[in-house]
Parts: sequence; C-alpha cells; structure tokens
Amino acid sequence: MNGPSDTESFVVDGRAGALASYPHVRRVGNLLFVSGTSSRRPDNTHVGVTIHEDGTVERDIRAQTRAVIENIDRLLRAAGADLSHVVDLTTFLTDMADFKGYNSVYNEFFDAASGPTRTTVEVSALPHPHLLIEMKAIAAL
Repeated sequence: MNGPSDTESFVVDGRAGALASYPHVRRVGNLLFVSGTSSRRPDNTHVGVTIHEDGTVERDIRAQTRAVIENIDRLLRAAGADLSHVVDLTTFLTDMADFKGYNSVYNEFFDAASGPTRTTVEVSALPHPHLLIEMKAIAAL
C-alpha cells in the first residue's frame, strides 16, 4: 500500500525503540505525528520507577510526566521541531488520581495561550505495569 507522497518516518537513534514495527515520528506534509511515548529509557528501564530490594515498586507521576514530555521533545527535535510546535496532545493515565501531579508538570512546559489542545483519558493499562502515563502528540512545522 502506498501512502501520501510527502511523508517521512523517523526512528531516532539513542531513544527507546518501538515495541512493534512503527516509527517514533511520522511527517505528513507539515504535520508531525509522534507515536505514544512513555518514560522508558533506551535500556528499557523507566524514569519515575523505583524498585526496592523487597520487590515493592514505587511510581512517581511527576517524574514520569516530565520524562515523557522531554522524550517527546527529543523525538520532535530529531524531526526538525520542538515542543513549541505541538498543536495537539493526547494523554493516557492509568489512574485519574494522578491528574493533579500530571497537570503540575504539564504546566511547566505548556500554557493556555500558546500550548496545544489537549485530551486526557484514563485507561485500564499501558504496555508495561510500571507506567502511569503515555502521551502522543501532533506538531505543525
């Protein structure tokens, strides 16, 4: 199947790899579509996750949110953009009780006057049990 002729896909070296066959970012015309992004590091550990010696897991929504937004920024930069180009952002939270912590970090990066439109939904699970948040973005060049 052939797609639009004015497209380009970006798989960014040094970033956590996709868990299936899809790019980190796809450009179509002047739009960039960023695949769902988590706090996963290239070594498959997660920012905002502490695994204690007794096996208990501590998850931090603020640290994970910051890492997700910074990961999106790095992916956009590889495609010639940055967070200021984001026009729409969709956030998936595993628990709406984390909404306040997520918002506090989100507001460090974006404001209502120049930031993206936004949708936040609660989901029953994300691809890894340590994840509290995942985001996907659309940016305009």
